[in-house]
Amino acid sequence: MLPLTEVQIRASFVNCSRREAAQARAPADLENLPWDDLDLLGWPDRHNPDRINLVLPVDDGAVGIVLRPAAAGAKKRALCSWCEDVVATGNVRLLVARRAGAAGRNGNSIGVLVHDDLSCSAHVRRPPTTLEGGVDAEAMVERRVAELRSRTRAFAEHVRYG
Repeated sequence: MLPLTEVQIRASFVNCSRREAAQARAPADLENLPWDDLDLLGWPDRHNPDRINLVLPVDDGAVGIVLRPAAAGAKKRALCSWCEDVVATGNVRLLVARRAGAAGRNGNSIGVLVHDDLSCSAHVRRPPTTLEGGVDAEAMVERRVAELRSRTRAFAEHVRYG
């Protein structure tokens, strides 16, 4: 992921009002994030615990998305829809994003079952276990990273365009 500034992050949000985007706080220590190892940037809003901010790289830049836990969004042991990590199955919950534009203003949203701390970039980069058949660990990690990027890009497009 290419490094982003706080101004770029705020400008990237597509599914919230300008006021909400202006109030978004960037993650702490933005300048020192391991950008080369990030496929997505996600962090909880420090002032609103029911808001999780997410920025995804797409072909034409970055898309910022506001996520909220579903009403009955208890954390579960489940397979994350983005990283599909078979080892890290804890703290997965349903997060919901209002769609961008008129669809979102009409109440349309999209949900995704993911790690609530959005730590998927770290999960796809872990070495494969012997049960996963990781003969070529480097190739497996590269495949996982590519699949995570593909799934998150598709999610961003669903939020933006339906």
